[in-house]
Amino acid sequence: MSTKELFCMAYKNHIGRGGNQALLEWLQDSDFFTAPASTKYHGAHEGGLAEHSLHVFERLRRLCIAEYGEVKDMEPIAICGLLHDLCKTNFYAVSTRNVKNEKTGLWEKQPYYTVADMFPMGHGEKSVFLIERFLRLKPDEALAIRWHMGGFDDAAKGYALTGAYKQCPLALLLHMADMMATYLDENKAKGQDDILCWK
Repeated sequence: MSTKELFCMAYKNHIGRGGNQALLEWLQDSDFFTAPASTKYHGAHEGGLAEHSLHVFERLRRLCIAEYGEVKDMEPIAICGLLHDLCKTNFYAVSTRNVKNEKTGLWEKQPYYTVADMFPMGHGEKSVFLIERFLRLKPDEALAIRWHMGGFDDAAKGYALTGAYKQCPLALLLHMADMMATYLDENKAKGQDDILCWK
C-alpha cells in the first residue's frame, strides 16, 4: 500500500467528525501527499509530510496506550497525529541550485526544497486554523496541535507552553510522538536504527 492509501485508510477509519470528508478532499487537492516534511531535516523528500504524519499517529497511539491503557476513542489521536503538521501543506516549493559534480568537476543544476509560505501564521496555530476551516477541534486537540513543537516553537518562551502541557496531557504526548517519529522512526527508515549515542 502507498503512503497516501495508508493515510487515507487511517483517516477514514478513525475520523468521523462532521467536515471530515471535505478536509480529506482538500488534502487530496493540495500537495499534502507529495510535499516534504522539511527542507533538509526529517522527511526531506517527496511524500515525506504524509509519511511523517503516519509515523506521528502511530507513535501517539502507542504512547496513549502505554500511558492510559485501552484507548476507547481513537478520533482525537488520529486528528492530532495525522493532521498536526497541516501547516506544511502548500508551504514548500522546488527550486534548483548549482552543485559541483565531484567526479566530473562540472557544475550541475540540482533540485532542492525551499519554503514558500503564502500564509505566515506560525506553525501549530496555522495547523489549528486550517483544520478548523473544515471540522471543529475539541479544546485538548487544539492545544495539542498548537503546542506540538514544544520548545522548538518560536512562541514557547513564557508560560503558555507549560500551562498547555499541565492542562492537556494530549499536548505533551503529541509533542513526544512528533519527536520520536522524527528522530527514531525516520532515522530507522534511513538505516540509522543501530546508531546509539552512548556507543
